[in-house]
Amino acid sequence: MRPPGPGEPGPREPGRCQARPRPPDAGSATAWWISLCVLLWFLTYALLLTATARLDRDRASAAADLAALAAAARAHEGTGTVCAAARRTAEANGATLDTCELSGLTVTVTVSLPASALPREVSARARAGPVHDPSEEVE
Repeated sequence: MRPPGPGEPGPREPGRCQARPRPPDAGSATAWWISLCVLLWFLTYALLLTATARLDRDRASAAADLAALAAAARAHEGTGTVCAAARRTAEANGATLDTCELSGLTVTVTVSLPASALPREVSARARAGPVHDPSEEVE
């Protein structure tokens, strides 16, 4: 038998296996999988927050629209009746009436409601009034 050359493994002892050198990235799959799972979790969380924010915005917008329509239906009765109708409708939709303005027969309301996922309020504004000028006769 010839002696081992440079860089060659030496003679083995009987009954023992010689360990092969491990590649430098051995065992990194676990770290990559954990990183991937954390990334997917954050993306899912961001998607859910975005969807919840859009739903909250739509709820506030619907409450404002309905409050403005309810108020505009009573616009000829005066500001007190108009704003009372808007307040009742907003509260029936889980919102709070913030402002109510009557200008002629046009009503502008602002409502707010608590956000579902974040500790803040979502507000929306709506305006309703007659489609035509009341002085014009509709056929």
